[in-house]
Parts: sequence; C-alpha cells; structure tokens
Amino acid sequence: MPYLTVNNINLYYQRSGAGEPLVFLNGLSSDISEWQGLGLSFSRKYDFIAVDNRGAGRSDKPDAPYTIEIMASDVAGVLDSIGIKNAHILGLSMGGRIAAALALSRPELVKSLVLVSTRMKRTKRHGWIHRLRLNLTSRNKARGSKQYPQPYYAFKRQWEASGGYEATARLHELRMPTLILHGKDDPLVPIKLAKEMHERIEGSKMVTFNGGHLFFVGQFREFIETITDFLGP
Repeated sequence: MPYLTVNNINLYYQRSGAGEPLVFLNGLSSDISEWQGLGLSFSRKYDFIAVDNRGAGRSDKPDAPYTIEIMASDVAGVLDSIGIKNAHILGLSMGGRIAAALALSRPELVKSLVLVSTRMKRTKRHGWIHRLRLNLTSRNKARGSKQYPQPYYAFKRQWEASGGYEATARLHELRMPTLILHGKDDPLVPIKLAKEMHERIEGSKMVTFNGGHLFFVGQFREFIETITDFLGP
C-alpha cells in the first residue's frame, strides 16, 4: 500500500505516469479520491504524485494542532522518502498555502508553483465569531469524500491551520516560476487576494477564469491546458 511514515504519522499517496514530477496538494477536507480526473489527465505527461494531507482521506488524522508549515513538512517528507529531488507543485485552495510553505521552507524541492483558488493572507473569517459559528453549525455536517469521510475534529484542525496561515510578507522570497489561477467570482477567496499574490511574487503569471472557487470544474480542459502550457514539455 502507498503509505509512508512521516513526522510520526502515516501519509497516503498515489503515483502514476512518467516524466517530470508533478505533485498535487488537496484543499480543506478534500482527498485524492475526489480528483481522479486530474491524475488521469496529468499522468499522460508527468510523474503525477498526489498526497492526502494529514486529517483527510487515508492519511492519519491526529487530534492535535495542525499548521500549514507542518503539512508542508509532511509533503517534503514524502518527496524525500520516494527520492524526488525537484518537482512542480500544484496546490488547490488550502493546498496552495501548503505549496507556498513548502517552497519557502524547502525551495530546492520546488521547480515551479501552480497556485489555484488560494490566498496567503490570514482573513477576518478566522476570527472568534466565525469560529463560534463553525462550532455551532458544522459539527454534524458530513465532511470529506463519500468514500473517506472526515471526522469533525480533523476538519476543524485543518480549518484552523488553513485560516491561520499568513505569508504575505514573505512572498517576495518565492523565486521559482509561479502560475496563479483564480475564478473571477470566488466568494471564498476574493480575487483581490490573488492579485495581491501576483503583485508580490516577482515574475508570476496570473490567469483568471469565469466562475467561483471551483471554476475549473466546468472548464476542465482549459484548466489542464493552461497548466501544461505553463509547465512546458
């Protein structure tokens, strides 16, 4: 089974295809099983590696504080363990924050960054009123995929890590080629936050799409082509 022990937990990953390594990092509460289409598309051209973040999917779900930096360290541990020295990193939403944290802590591992529907700024949404609302309204909602449901405590641990991440002041340190993809009408991550990332990451490229946080669902072919054109042969 494709499990590795990293940072004292078991992490699940999948690997398919051949070519340059391309690592996919999931968003909040999501897991590999929900993105098989990405794997099928990208594995035609790349060595496609997808990792279930701690707290989701088939990876362990410790009931202890998570941070984006810890989750980035998890990914680095997976890559080190399977012998990947340098890879393209594709991060969706929370996964984009993990990707940036990985690039900041282990830049030698990151050949390029693709940041989708993400932000690097802590927002007011992480304040105590929203935390109270989360506690009161979310406890009984199903989280994660149908195949691998996520316990509420694990969702909350991920949510706290995601909402608490702040890297705006360090974005100028990202020197690798970076592509930012964002929906024009994203209600969860306003496009102004993506534009701020674009301004702060020197040489980055930004492409906007019609739609919201999951804009790519209805524009999948264009989404894949935009990424592969950016990554190159």
